[in-house]
Amino acid sequence: MWTAESTLDTTAAPAQVWKIWSDVEGWKRWNAGIAAIRLHGPFAQGTTFFMQPPGEEGFTSTLIAVTENENFSDETIVGDTRVVVHHRLTALPAGGTRIAYATEITGPDAAEVGAMVTADFPDVLAALKNLAEEK
Repeated sequence: MWTAESTLDTTAAPAQVWKIWSDVEGWKRWNAGIAAIRLHGPFAQGTTFFMQPPGEEGFTSTLIAVTENENFSDETIVGDTRVVVHHRLTALPAGGTRIAYATEITGPDAAEVGAMVTADFPDVLAALKNLAEEK
């Protein structure tokens, strides 16, 4: 299994970040790695969503865990490769929130796939932070 984690602190409260996360169709406003996205139901465990990166074929992911204002995890399976991204919010003692994206990948070429999947996470987290702090 290949794993990686990216984190970033923001002055925004967990509920403010959650509001942005739960607006799945709005993700493309702050995530340059998304050309199109559609949620097929509520932002809840078991719901699927279709995401298409710019210039690439799209894929379907499933929300496998959702706890409001705390975390959600999504799973994408392509062939023999399984990608799970855990998105976590941790309230900081002095105020604000630590945002974390933890990735687990299993299957052939997991490290290569992982490097590709997580390459833009620092930029995505920075854009998410900026949007959350605007509100």
